[in-house]
Amino acid sequence: MRARVGQRVPVVVQSRGRRRTGARVLWVAAEAFVTCGVVVLLLVVHQLWWTNQQALADARREVAVLEREWGVLDEPLPSPAGVSEPPLSSSPAASPSVPASDPLPASGARPPSSRAASPPSPSLSSSDAFAVLRIPRLGLTVPVAHGVSKRSVLDRGYVGHYPGTAGPGRPGNFALAGHRNTHGEPFRYLNRLAAGDVISVRTRSGTYTYRVDQILPRTAPHDVGVVRPVPRSLVKPSYGYDAPGAYLTLTTCTPEFSSAYRLVVWAKLVG
Repeated sequence: MRARVGQRVPVVVQSRGRRRTGARVLWVAAEAFVTCGVVVLLLVVHQLWWTNQQALADARREVAVLEREWGVLDEPLPSPAGVSEPPLSSSPAASPSVPASDPLPASGARPPSSRAASPPSPSLSSSDAFAVLRIPRLGLTVPVAHGVSKRSVLDRGYVGHYPGTAGPGRPGNFALAGHRNTHGEPFRYLNRLAAGDVISVRTRSGTYTYRVDQILPRTAPHDVGVVRPVPRSLVKPSYGYDAPGAYLTLTTCTPEFSSAYRLVVWAKLVG
């Protein structure tokens, strides 16, 4: 059919309002993504940098308080013979955020303890810190507190003393846990220790010196055998001891930026 002369043919005009609405939605979505990215970045900075700064400052302050109460300042022990590398810094490196390090189970599987192996009384400071741990190889000086609670001990940059294990210098197993990443990360470089390295523990009553003897590179988080009075891995029985003695056990998470396994360092009392 032919259109009549003079008859108008209708023309469909696309509305500009729909285009503007679509562009506005895309703009809002882009702003939301950018905002989320900034928030995540701030959380990473807080976890990796700010928590370390707070915990390191708290730990240094506590060491000063303890040594002032004891009326003596301890000098770092000399590095073991043959060690020429400088002390390592405990400052954090830029790394992705991960779950904080967990100690081995502290309840339901506590190793038996004796009266002779009971830990010393807490100091008179405002926290439960009662000792100062020094590892010259790592350039580390950190307070030791009772318990392995994250909130009240480990997250403050302290090293935690496993409940039920021996006290420093006592027969049995003086077992400690510490973060490897974030919150002061005192055990960040624990994997760099080697047999023969010296570790000291100062308390109100004196200083006890241990020497690294065995290192268990990896075991399961539930391997409570490593903190028993005579430590021996239940997962890897070739690691550990058969006879009673005065042992020091250091535990932390491994590999770095993961809590899948535990790294264990054993030392023996030498003085």
